[in-house]
Amino acid sequence: MGGLSRKAGWALALLGVSALAGCGAPGAGGSSLGNALLFAGPTVPPPAKTAIEDVYCPSVEIAEGGSSIQAFAGGRVGEQGALRSQIALGQIARECVGNPDGSTIVKIGVEGRALLGAGGSPGRYDVPVHIAVKSGSTVIANRSRRLSVTIPPGESQGTFSVVEEGILVPARDASSFEIEVGLGGSGPVSGRRTRG
Repeated sequence: MGGLSRKAGWALALLGVSALAGCGAPGAGGSSLGNALLFAGPTVPPPAKTAIEDVYCPSVEIAEGGSSIQAFAGGRVGEQGALRSQIALGQIARECVGNPDGSTIVKIGVEGRALLGAGGSPGRYDVPVHIAVKSGSTVIANRSRRLSVTIPPGESQGTFSVVEEGILVPARDASSFEIEVGLGGSGPVSGRRTRG
């Protein structure tokens, strides 16, 4: 008999907690206990921001002269026998997500590879990558990253990748901005070719 009344007591307790939890629904005021059960705290958290994915997201432009970098031994520029390495851009991707206030968050991914030339040897090579987001003459973001790519012994190439995220484009520029990527340099360059 004691076991039965204990089960009944647990059932009533669970029913009471369920009722409290229901009273703590967002927007209904609720109780601290109900909020604690539903939200792991005494207060109702603010509603999550909704991301808008169908927004303007331009093709990526490659800065003129920024698609590759060549390094020559002994300053013998242009001599194929003296070419130590060539670093070139490969795949480029971008993602744009709109905020409720009209601004856009941009993420840009860049991949590329380094190739050994006739005068090169395995080792570590520096890769300067530049990413700019702008609207007309206004520069919204100007980011430079210095990466390294390793070409191991017995190999003739190596790959690199970088992802820049959290670039905030204000609402006033969200339908007219441009994205530019290039190797080398430290600033946006005019004269570009498009990379979808």
